[in-house]
Amino acid sequence: MELISWLDPGVEAGLAGLFAASFLAATLLPGGSEALFFALVRLHPDQAAAALAAAGLGNTLGGMSTYAAARLLPNRPEKLAAVRRWGPAALVLSWAPIAGDALCAAAGWLRLPWLPCAAWMALGKFARYAVVLALAG
Repeated sequence: MELISWLDPGVEAGLAGLFAASFLAATLLPGGSEALFFALVRLHPDQAAAALAAAGLGNTLGGMSTYAAARLLPNRPEKLAAVRRWGPAALVLSWAPIAGDALCAAAGWLRLPWLPCAAWMALGKFARYAVVLALAG
């Protein structure tokens, strides 16, 4: 616990930072948020639900920003058969590093409906943080 105590800026600042890190980690920018999530939950176990909400929401909104940016691209690609075949449900895998960002972009580029995309994306991203939460004990 002492090794991560230097990360403790207070719960409110920690949750805001976690939201921002989770948002940015889900865009095409490099980065990860799981370590910050893990540390925050270990420092403040009573804030696990708030941390899960901040990380899951931030990561979903980051993924949706990639989706929205890709919708602005002209000409739908014809070679994204897997995403077209599975539709929005493919975004349950949006939690995966690198490939998840590509799935979000592909969904936007294919103009898949945003609400089902957001729902499937949220399911995958919240599930990833729930696994990290379980590992944090």
